[in-house]
Amino acid sequence: MLKLSKTIEYALISINHISQCDQDTPISVKKISKKHNISFELLAKILQKLSKAKILKAIQGPKGGYKLNDKYKNFTLIQLIEILEGPFGITGCLTDHDCEQISKCNIITPVERINSQVYKVFNEIKLNEIT
Repeated sequence: MLKLSKTIEYALISINHISQCDQDTPISVKKISKKHNISFELLAKILQKLSKAKILKAIQGPKGGYKLNDKYKNFTLIQLIEILEGPFGITGCLTDHDCEQISKCNIITPVERINSQVYKVFNEIKLNEIT
């Protein structure tokens, strides 16, 4: 089954949550975590990565939190996936070149075609279209 990971789901939920809030007020990890029943520690790590990638802006201090960076609208779903999880591949052999089966694999060509099409679709979806 092809599905988005919890990490990607939580990132999208957070981006959507922040986009629906007052853009002048930083939103805390705690607030998002409580509202959407997401582990605080996991969400904090996800939002830190998004901040480092310039999707979010981190605001320090007691009333700090996260705001959307204006550039987030330019990011695609595939970029979000690769920021949080590394290279995109629907099978391990497409991202891990140490696969022992690759030289004898009889499905690599169709799998590569499928991967390419899924990548293309995900690369055409901007984050602001999801939020």
